Amino acid sequence: MSTAKVDRRVAHSHHFDSMEQEHESGKQGVWLFMATEIMMFGGLFVGYFIYRMKYPEAWVEGGSLLSWKLGALNTLVLLFSSFTMAQAVTETMKGENKKALNLVMITTLCAFAFMVVKYFEYSGKIHHGLFPGLDIWDPSAVQNEGTRLFLLFYFLMTGLHGFHILVGVGLMFWLMKRLKNDEFSPKYYTAVEGVGLYWHIVDIIWIYLFPLMYLI
Repeated sequence: MSTAKVDRRVAHSHHFDSMEQEHESGKQGVWLFMATEIMMFGGLFVGYFIYRMKYPEAWVEGGSLLSWKLGALNTLVLLFSSFTMAQAVTETMKGENKKALNLVMITTLCAFAFMVVKYFEYSGKIHHGLFPGLDIWDPSAVQNEGTRLFLLFYFLMTGLHGFHILVGVGLMFWLMKRLKNDEFSPKYYTAVEGVGLYWHIVDIIWIYLFPLMYLI
């Protein structure tokens, strides 16, 4: 059996009939994975709305404890990162791996900027005793049980979203290594498109989190 390495830019994997089939299979796999992610967040959104209807005034009080300006800043950062990621996919499809590499680097910097802003948000809440867990929670900081529940949803949902941002950063570094090695071509860019789809879904989830947590 031959052990020669296949050039992925011009040839498909042995278990596919063509590069087109491999591309479509990879894209469908990403969509199936993202469907499970949406269902996971969907359950949290359902819980959020149930308790929002039960404690409407507490939800308003909880929202007032958050900085909508920081939330808006992070929204702009993620929107810009979606644009640069989409452009990276486009450049890879055209065979411009160097341009795509620069765009993925910008996307990664945006992800770091998002997490830095989130760090300042979290540290401020923890400093004021608004973190609902262990010895960090200060019962005197918020008397309303419903508001405490809002903060629990806030940390749980934004924390889970932040974890997905960090996973995205790991994927970006993986892409940058492969782009630097010029491993993609107009015929083979499945990995870049897959990471792009993941990043767009993560950004879309934040588009829902921002108004629900900070504005409404």
